[in-house]
Amino acid sequence: MIVLGLSGALGHDASAAILVDGKIIAAAEEERFIRDKHAKNKFPYEAAKFCLEQAGVKPEDVDIVAFPYAEIPLSSSARWHYAMRHWYAPDRALDAIFNGNRRFRRNRDKSLKLMADLGLTKAKFVPVEHHLSHASSAYHLSGFKEKTAIVGIDGKGEYATTFFGYGENGVIHKIKEFYDPDSLGGLYGAITEYLGFDMLDGEFKVMGMAPYGDASKYDLSKLVTFEDGELRINTDFVNVVGLRRFKENGRGHYFSPKLIEWLGPKRHGDEIDDPYIHYAASVQALLEDIALKMIDYYLGDIIKETGRIAMAGGVALNVKLNQRIIAMPHVKELFVQPASGDNGTSLGAATYAAHLAGEVIQPMQHAYLGPSYTSEECIAACEVHPSKPKFTRVENAAQKGAELLATGNPLAWLQGRMEFGPRSLGCRSILGDPSYPGVADRINAQIKYRERWRPFCPSILDRVAPDILQTNHPAPYMTFTFDVAEHWKSRIPEVVHEDGTARAQVVSHDTNPRYYELIEHLEKLRGIPVVLNTSLNRRGEPMICSPTDALNMFFGCDLEYLMMEDILVTKK
Repeated sequence: MIVLGLSGALGHDASAAILVDGKIIAAAEEERFIRDKHAKNKFPYEAAKFCLEQAGVKPEDVDIVAFPYAEIPLSSSARWHYAMRHWYAPDRALDAIFNGNRRFRRNRDKSLKLMADLGLTKAKFVPVEHHLSHASSAYHLSGFKEKTAIVGIDGKGEYATTFFGYGENGVIHKIKEFYDPDSLGGLYGAITEYLGFDMLDGEFKVMGMAPYGDASKYDLSKLVTFEDGELRINTDFVNVVGLRRFKENGRGHYFSPKLIEWLGPKRHGDEIDDPYIHYAASVQALLEDIALKMIDYYLGDIIKETGRIAMAGGVALNVKLNQRIIAMPHVKELFVQPASGDNGTSLGAATYAAHLAGEVIQPMQHAYLGPSYTSEECIAACEVHPSKPKFTRVENAAQKGAELLATGNPLAWLQGRMEFGPRSLGCRSILGDPSYPGVADRINAQIKYRERWRPFCPSILDRVAPDILQTNHPAPYMTFTFDVAEHWKSRIPEVVHEDGTARAQVVSHDTNPRYYELIEHLEKLRGIPVVLNTSLNRRGEPMICSPTDALNMFFGCDLEYLMMEDILVTKK
């Protein structure tokens, strides 16, 4: 059976994924092909075409097209909750009651048009609830055989913002959902905007800013309560709609003027300054504390019984929260879907629909699910590029790359299949030697053009990761932070954050042999089995996909070395 999953229901992070007989063959975000970050208000035409091509199937061979947005009946408590909590904005409240599936109909029509445009004439269209898609993307792909607790926390889907349940024998069971505006993701997103970043993109920056502040300096607890099993966001301040929004240059934000009266002016600029660093620390601590309380309340008994959690939703990309979940009593292992945001719902919808159709879903082995390019294709891109690149073919790209890193040079690195999800995992990366002083500042200032305080991640050989991270917990996808062992902090200072943690990727030879060999060569040269790794893109741009994209970036920043498969491009 062939199942194609699509996403883009909420106007951002459109993607496509394809399963053949229960196995993931391909998955990719639309933004990577059209070079428009988050592919706002787009549907995944190019991503779907790629998936079909990668799977080697014709459009008429597809059995099911699954979409992560479903019809919510009037009898559901979701629409009534939304209406009651948004009664201060009567147009929103009445819409929820009388026209509550307008977004579903719009998404359905767009999906059916895409199917017609791409020739998916024989496929059955299967809508899947948004949070069931998140849940499936985590549970069905986790590989967990035992009963598994499932957590889904994001901004919102149709109406739901939070999902607690469990999976057993392939079946997902709901325990509890919360509905908009009662959303931890919405709260964090509103504060993200207040701190001067864009929602759906800047949450990582708030998380990175938080360790520079003191959470105890400002008490933000009146923004949210969790009592007697019920979550309630204070919409006097955050996750507001309509006239309650604070407006700036004609743009409405998801926080209110009352928040400005309370905390002071909205932050502007790139510096980490007082009091905003303390607000970041406080909202991060608040998110962690409330999320842990909810998980324990609804899933504590299941976790005690099984020790395993599968997690997705945008908030699942909050790596500091994930570190605290791993530290909870009785937790043995946490699987976080590497594409936890709405990009991953194409994969979740596909796996859920395939399961309903009787397929056995095979676990996710890696996130290398996008396009790849041969060395010949890289040469062809160089030959036609207007900048007339200087390039040579090298015999051992991993060794040559390590030699460049060992002399303090950042290296753009394109090889293998592009990653699915927001993390670069050694196929579309900018690399550096984490023991070389100043390399992180150079990459931030001269290549990424991003805030100087943003942290970088270490990619670590699997045989030394337990010593560096002080744990054997699996970490292939950069979805957790860990406390770095004291005897390693001075050896790899460029990838240790302000609070002594690192958002680590543990690299195995089986899933990424060339990247593994590069790190091994660096270890021979510098004694460090770790490489600094950040995504191959500049600030505000999607991750690089093709050799042409890489060349465009290369000649638009201060990078001096670019390795594309076996092709080394230089500026000297």
